[in-house]
Amino acid sequence: MAKRSTTQYVCQQCGATHSKWSGQCNACMAWNTLVEETISAGPPKGLGNATSKNRIHFVALKGEEKQLPRRMSRMEEFDRVCGGGLVPGSATLIGGDPGIGKSTLLLQVLAHLADNHRVAYISGEEAIDQVRLRATRLGLRDAKVDLAAATNVGDIIATLKNERGENAYDVVVIDSIQTMYLDNLDSAPGTVAQVRASAAELIRLAKQQGFSLLLVGHVTKEGTIAGPRVLEHMVDTVLYFEGERGHAFRILRGVKNRFGATDEIGVFEMTDKGLSEVKNPSALFLADRQQQVSGSVVFAGIEGTRPVLVEIQALVAPSAYGTPRRAVIGWDAGRLAMVIAVLETRAGLQLGGRDIYLNVAGGLRITEPAADLAVAAALVSALDDTPFPSDAVVFGELALSGEIRPVSQLENRVKEAGKLGFAQAFIPPRRGKKEQSLALPIQECDHLLALLRRIRPKNNNRVAQSA
Repeated sequence: MAKRSTTQYVCQQCGATHSKWSGQCNACMAWNTLVEETISAGPPKGLGNATSKNRIHFVALKGEEKQLPRRMSRMEEFDRVCGGGLVPGSATLIGGDPGIGKSTLLLQVLAHLADNHRVAYISGEEAIDQVRLRATRLGLRDAKVDLAAATNVGDIIATLKNERGENAYDVVVIDSIQTMYLDNLDSAPGTVAQVRASAAELIRLAKQQGFSLLLVGHVTKEGTIAGPRVLEHMVDTVLYFEGERGHAFRILRGVKNRFGATDEIGVFEMTDKGLSEVKNPSALFLADRQQQVSGSVVFAGIEGTRPVLVEIQALVAPSAYGTPRRAVIGWDAGRLAMVIAVLETRAGLQLGGRDIYLNVAGGLRITEPAADLAVAAALVSALDDTPFPSDAVVFGELALSGEIRPVSQLENRVKEAGKLGFAQAFIPPRRGKKEQSLALPIQECDHLLALLRRIRPKNNNRVAQSA
């Protein structure tokens, strides 16, 4: 029976297929994301028609794995996020907002790798002259990086396959995967079918020849990598390059890593000479902090394996309208609502009829629940218009009952605060480790009321009554 061509409609947001077009995808509920694609349909084939005679071979779980040396870029922040360098035969997906500095970062990484490895940069968005202009501005014009401008995956694979033996590439960058296409697909570049098929062919070649593949991916307006989520499952490592246009620093965050820790971050500062590494992020985030300002509290957080100190700012103002406003930057708005409810119910504070603004200074986004106590302290300081002790750090998870729960890596948080000159720390109660000495004096708080008694002993009558 001859094959016939049929059409289907594929969601460009989640990759779900539909038999007919509609305004909204039934899988991810996104609007205007269905695109028509042509597929070749043949008669169904079962196992009885299978032609492959190759048998798979099983091995024992116990064995000696081959440890390949990682390819170090000598950019410590980049190598940290990758888990200690690039693994041969691995595929890494890097996403970020347009203009955030993805191409600049990868060009600098390749320039460092070029000292000991053969590297290639394949651009599908820029001409070779444009890449050379960027390299000149970054002072990398003499780096031994092979450049090419191509979008046809077949041509790229044919070229890389011919590079064998001593001429084989060790690291290859594809900028970006949304511009690549395969000739045997009728879909336009950037569609789900093209992105998925192009990435699959490039990843297969990378694992066959053993070079490290770096794919640049566009992001949607929601901040996720464009295309189907299956693209994130196909690669070994997923990195997000984050940053605010109004701030000079950029954060490279690992959200998936088969060869290292996830949630690891690398901090860079954007300068006129490109991206420079930030060895001490805590000092950067606290550099412009003013002393004796109400609503300002220093939070000792953990990003991956690294302790990071950031300033949390809060402002409590009278509401001019019937519905108070809640504005949050760098934290979860739902978690802020929970902290406000706990302060009102368990501590008797009146925050429901006031406008509340919360900001994580420097543009860093905090996701761990250990910031609950620092946010609560900042809100109380802003409500009383009384500065929080400038030499203190705060961290702890807040329960709905008002209890303060322990958090992970307590010693590392306190140790980082001691390095930066802080004199005290408000922490959750330690369990089973009280005999261990910490880097600076601590004040353990098992309940929200215990913290309020220490930072506002005269302003809270309910706290005094419950003492």
